Amino acid sequence: MTSSLAFIEGIGGPELLMIMFIILLLFGANRLPELARGIGKSVREFKKAASGVENEVRRAMEEPEEPAPKKLPPQPPPAGAIQQGEPEKPVPPPDAAD
Repeated sequence: MTSSLAFIEGIGGPELLMIMFIILLLFGANRLPELARGIGKSVREFKKAASGVENEVRRAMEEPEEPAPKKLPPQPPPAGAIQQGEPEKPVPPPDAAD
């Protein structure tokens, strides 16, 4: 049997009473309700955040994946076009003697 409080498996009634008595001595009777409210709010916020993360993971898993766009193979440049990065080649003048 798995329990969320498995780490305190060996603590029984007398041990819990001793822990509560020590807390009462440390914080006093006036501060205990404030302390309990603060712990309750913290636990509630933690559960709310964990639930939000769980919902996001579920929603992400349920969304269908969009197919990746198909990449077209590179096309050769049109004839006579100059590619970037290549120096322009000088065109020799036509021979007038011909």
